[in-house]
Amino acid sequence: MEPLPVHYSRMTQTRLVLPPDTNHLDTIFGGKVLSYIDEIAALTAIKHSNCVVVTASIDSVDFLSSAKVGDALTLEACVTSTGRTSMEVYVKVFADDLLQGRKVMTTESFLTMVAVDAEGKPTPVPPIFPETEEDKRLFETAPSRREHRKSRPALR
Repeated sequence: MEPLPVHYSRMTQTRLVLPPDTNHLDTIFGGKVLSYIDEIAALTAIKHSNCVVVTASIDSVDFLSSAKVGDALTLEACVTSTGRTSMEVYVKVFADDLLQGRKVMTTESFLTMVAVDAEGKPTPVPPIFPETEEDKRLFETAPSRREHRKSRPALR
């Protein structure tokens, strides 16, 4: 399989934070953000692999700040590394107060997605090649995240 550039599967989604999406503090529910993260990670992995994918794990989620009613929530995702059948996807979430002109990162997350065939069996995915400095940093640090992910079951 030919390696694909990171930009090939890079995706962006924007959503408006509405009152039903928020808690009693008028900030978005963390679970809502997780749902959006899982969705864009799946879309990104599907585009990269040209296969159906399943979420193998949400490896980390860091909530850095909140988004409030009226903010535009922008999610950016890319495949940062691949295994034989798996893909690590990095997702950044930003809250944009369009009226005040302020944009802040609210969340960042790493997920592992696995490509599957029609029978639900894992299927090979193309490797990636990083392009930007951020792509290269994420690609180079992926093995340590993979080792951490693999060591977690031993902690239970």
